[in-house]
Amino acid sequence: MSFIAHPQSMTFEQPLPLRSGAVLAGGYHLAYETYGTLNADRSNAVLVCHALNASHHVAGVYEGQPKSEGWWDNMIGPGKPVDTNRFFVIGVNNLGSCFGSTGPMHTDPATGRVYGADFPVVTVEDWVDAQARLLDRLGIGQLAAVLGGSLGGMQALSWTLQYPTRMRHCVAVATAPNLNAENIAFNEVARRAIVTDPDFHGGHFYEHGVVPKRGLRIARMVGHITYLSDDVMNTKFGRQLREGLDLRYSTQDVEFQIESYLRHQGEKFSNYFDANTYLLITRALDYFDPAGAYGGDLRAAMAGAVAKFLVISFTTDWRFSPARSREIVKALLDNGHTVSYAEIDAPHGHDAFLLEDARYLNAMRAYFDGIHYETTAAQVAGPEVL
Repeated sequence: MSFIAHPQSMTFEQPLPLRSGAVLAGGYHLAYETYGTLNADRSNAVLVCHALNASHHVAGVYEGQPKSEGWWDNMIGPGKPVDTNRFFVIGVNNLGSCFGSTGPMHTDPATGRVYGADFPVVTVEDWVDAQARLLDRLGIGQLAAVLGGSLGGMQALSWTLQYPTRMRHCVAVATAPNLNAENIAFNEVARRAIVTDPDFHGGHFYEHGVVPKRGLRIARMVGHITYLSDDVMNTKFGRQLREGLDLRYSTQDVEFQIESYLRHQGEKFSNYFDANTYLLITRALDYFDPAGAYGGDLRAAMAGAVAKFLVISFTTDWRFSPARSREIVKALLDNGHTVSYAEIDAPHGHDAFLLEDARYLNAMRAYFDGIHYETTAAQVAGPEVL
């Protein structure tokens, strides 16, 4: 049974310097939710970082909306692997998103107009800086853990480099130290679909009262293909026809079940996601590369981390393959860091990190049990143990 979640918002008057050299004007706000209770010494906080099309609504449901479960509700809550009877869990919506935090759909205080395409470029590192400011306001000096999957896992890794002493554990799931050329290519195809939509209007479509839905639909269809494994697609859809083969193909016909499924996903996505947000977030994915400043040497990039790590990958995830997680693990081990690694033989592709799998959930439960016992022992022994 899910609990009731309560969305919150926090406003920041101090401008936020961004990696691009731009500055996000003061008065920006971050949407967030919290679950559980912060303990007396504020040592049980867990920050959850979200992926591309998710938000701060990580767990629970909204009152009066029974089908409003958070995107990681199977993972986080009372008695779940990340147990909110033990941990104070924080979900934050990234800047540039379309789910409450300041983004392209909001007003630029410098012009009085909606930002649109003029919203500044944001990076994973900028999101982490913004999250750190929110934690400052909540009075949390050090996190028990930072947890994230996919793009959220990149944020968790970046936390260990930007604020190494502000976290004790990093849990990075179905992620990578950077995107390979194939992933960047998929993102670019999706972006081209959006910017070439006649309703895009250079990113200022709000002023025209339209939405580039055609581009968003295609972008989502391309992305969704990469989230599923070949096995899942064949098992779920195969070559099933909706009615029967009639060989009357036209550009509008939907004959195969997989076509129907992808169009449904695209249509649904185009009704709730912002086109400029999609462009911003996929660019942030492309730019993330902590080893870039070290000549591509990931070992050197990870040398400054002090957290303990859990890294999880899934065998059929070809978007962020296990080989990419092993790169992270090797770089950490080469630095003598404490690392646990689980490679789950799951059929679901990249989406596996969001789904039910007993081995996966048990691995997470065991790891967070360990964090809880560590935190409890430290409370007994004194704060210097942390």
